[in-house]
Amino acid sequence: MSYRNFLDEIKKGLPSGNYVLISSDPFLHSEACLLIRDLVPEQERDFNFHVFDLLNMNSSGMTFDQILDVLNTVPFFTGRKIVVIENSQKLLKKDLKKLQQYLQNPSESSVMILLHAGTLKKEMKDSIKGLRQIILDISERDMPAWLKVKAGTKGFSLADSAADYLIGTIGPDLGLLSSELDKCALIGKEEVRKEDIMDIIEGKRTYNAFALVDAIRARDTERVFKIYRVLKDTEEPYSLLGALNWQYSRSFGERDTPQDRAYYYQVFQALHRADLEIKSSGGAYPMELLLIKLIRLSKGR
Repeated sequence: MSYRNFLDEIKKGLPSGNYVLISSDPFLHSEACLLIRDLVPEQERDFNFHVFDLLNMNSSGMTFDQILDVLNTVPFFTGRKIVVIENSQKLLKKDLKKLQQYLQNPSESSVMILLHAGTLKKEMKDSIKGLRQIILDISERDMPAWLKVKAGTKGFSLADSAADYLIGTIGPDLGLLSSELDKCALIGKEEVRKEDIMDIIEGKRTYNAFALVDAIRARDTERVFKIYRVLKDTEEPYSLLGALNWQYSRSFGERDTPQDRAYYYQVFQALHRADLEIKSSGGAYPMELLLIKLIRLSKGR
């Protein structure tokens, strides 16, 4: 199940009762938690909405038995109690057994939501059989749709050109993209287009990944490194690499010739190698070497 499925479950009021939300991005867990909280009326949240972080269990003095007690306690007022357990991947073996026992006879008046970072391990899978699993992670291909849905929750629609521009400029960081959507909402238009945001995104930046890729394709080495010198002062390498990957992914397949397929294979191979070198710090100046490689590939077309 996907992020869209999660939104559908939210619209229905979390009917399944017990969930595990899986993601490698902490932002998606934070966003999910806010959407879940909004299901509980504000005047009831102190009593019927609880969040426990297993990373803080030792310092808080809270035990998993106490969390289960909260789940089994009858909620105040007439609504259901919602209990969110963050970092469920940190559950101890003894607590996994207790969780398994709880799921055999869960409280009908409580909703339990596990937030799990990373892939489910076998022991965890065995302990939560029957619990509804939703993977929140969003692929880069689905990011434009995610942006448009999120813009709708903020009261405006986002044109395709604006969604592409945001991802191309900011990169695939969902937290940063969400922050930029807040700026878009301040424009006050029913539909926000690319030309509406070019001067406000990222502090009226002079250059972005769009300009960098255009310069690479134009085989203008001097301009490529002029733009890069500006971007490297404001961008983390991962963010810039993600933006470049996004730009090339968007144009991939425009012309399906053997020459174009070979070109993009080499481009993505170069991007992947740069990613590995940045992660391992095993190469000198991986971004600079990547740009040189991309320029050479472009000249060979």
